[in-house]
Amino acid sequence: MAFTVHHGTVEVSTRGKGTLEITAEVERILKESSVRDGTVTVFVRHTSCSLVIMENAAPSARADLHEFFERLVPESTPWFSHTCEGLDDMPSHIRMALTRTSETIPVTRSRLQLGTWQGIYLFEHRRAPHVRSILVTVTGLTKD
Repeated sequence: MAFTVHHGTVEVSTRGKGTLEITAEVERILKESSVRDGTVTVFVRHTSCSLVIMENAAPSARADLHEFFERLVPESTPWFSHTCEGLDDMPSHIRMALTRTSETIPVTRSRLQLGTWQGIYLFEHRRAPHVRSILVTVTGLTKD
């Protein structure tokens, strides 16, 4: 076995606010890497979206997550001064800061060690569509 580092990129086109599952794309890059045991790090290169590991069986769980953030950081907050790109500008940055821009998932026997109902999601915080770049780094021991 040898230690290796493999990089890949996932481009995601959003339609505005919401969550988009990227688990399959991350699994594709893991397969390309030939890593048997190690970790996958997923990193989004933007300040107005984030990554979350979330329930992937019941869409209502993600709907509740979306509603929670709408109430937690409303766009109608009158004291935000950073609004040069619209009313969703500062709220999107705060939502990103409250979540994460990266996730690290263990790999065993060439499989992501996600739980039964877990998926990896891009969490778009802006109203307008965007193209988001996500870096995936796989590190670990390769197959025999």
